[in-house]
Amino acid sequence: MEQKSILVGITGGIAAYKSAELVRLIVRYGLEAQVVMTPASTSLITPLTFQSLSGKPVYVELFEQNESRIRHIELANQPSLIVVAPLTANTLGKLAAGIADNLLTTIILASSAPVILVPSMNENMYQQEIVQENIKKVKGYGYYVLEPEEGNLACGTAGRGRMPSPEDIFLRMKVLLQDKKDYAGGKVLVTAGPTREPMDPVRFFSNHSTGKMGFALARAFKERGAQVSLVTGPTDLPLPTDMEVVEVVTADEMWNEVTKRFGDADIVVKAAAVSDYRPKHEEKQKMKKKESITVEMEQTPDILEYLGANKSNQLLVGFAAETEDLLENARKKMSAKNLDIIVANDLTEAEAGFATETNKVVAITRRGGNYEIPLMSKEELSHRLLDIIREALDSS
Repeated sequence: MEQKSILVGITGGIAAYKSAELVRLIVRYGLEAQVVMTPASTSLITPLTFQSLSGKPVYVELFEQNESRIRHIELANQPSLIVVAPLTANTLGKLAAGIADNLLTTIILASSAPVILVPSMNENMYQQEIVQENIKKVKGYGYYVLEPEEGNLACGTAGRGRMPSPEDIFLRMKVLLQDKKDYAGGKVLVTAGPTREPMDPVRFFSNHSTGKMGFALARAFKERGAQVSLVTGPTDLPLPTDMEVVEVVTADEMWNEVTKRFGDADIVVKAAAVSDYRPKHEEKQKMKKKESITVEMEQTPDILEYLGANKSNQLLVGFAAETEDLLENARKKMSAKNLDIIVANDLTEAEAGFATETNKVVAITRRGGNYEIPLMSKEELSHRLLDIIREALDSS
């Protein structure tokens, strides 16, 4: 089998020293590492370091005298994956604007390989509105962004901006490098995010779901060859451009869009956190502040129950977010909703559940399988769940 090549881009951030360990991990895993540095990064760590670790020449300049080949095109065509770690605000801004004024940015724009960007910078710089807008832009263009961590920074302060460990970066790389296309030809319907149930023109009832788990699952199915439809409630996440995406707000809207697509789906994954209740009456004008109010509530339509009662050949996956008796409550829900698989997570666990980059779950199958998946990124967890779904399909 042809050896996969990883292009590692190093920009002028102080965390560049960590990238030496990343290159070492890549080589130790049996992959080829090709390092490309920006001129600024060579002031922080020498090209010789990376040349010694990778066993390959390190490239810095876009043009060299007496060179007949077109370097950036040749390097753009080689990698299976590009990772830029650390990524400075400067290079982020260039990629967001489509500027290619050095070898690294030119390669990225000329390449069709997946790109992982790992921002690392001072917290104040990272939190700037324009930097956050640029992150949203590059996500929308299809780049994968591994957000920085909180901790002590090189500038002597503490906050969000620290580059994740090389091990964490490499885990994300391995997810994108997998070759499985075991869902090719399949039609998958995924729901994500919360719903909002209006009380008056400015207020609504909702929950803490951000859509991250559902979006990660939709991307994983797409990466493994499926035709994906994503129905999502309100979220700040960039919308994927390589699949059908339907935006909804209320439980009724999600009901309509899901049931409309249900008959054509082979697999349905209901990761959305649909509000169980809504105000029975929606006020037409903004309610004025009072010492106390009483809001009469009614149940929203139970989408998962409907799907379970009306499925034919579809494999149906549901989620159970619990705060107590995790397995018992999950199994009850699985039986009541006629699910093939239920994914249960304990909301009291640190770094798991809503609004986190990681999750920790137990997946239970109709045939009695019980899979405990430890804390990991939602992207990697999604591929673990797809393996379990694939096993259930193959054994049905």
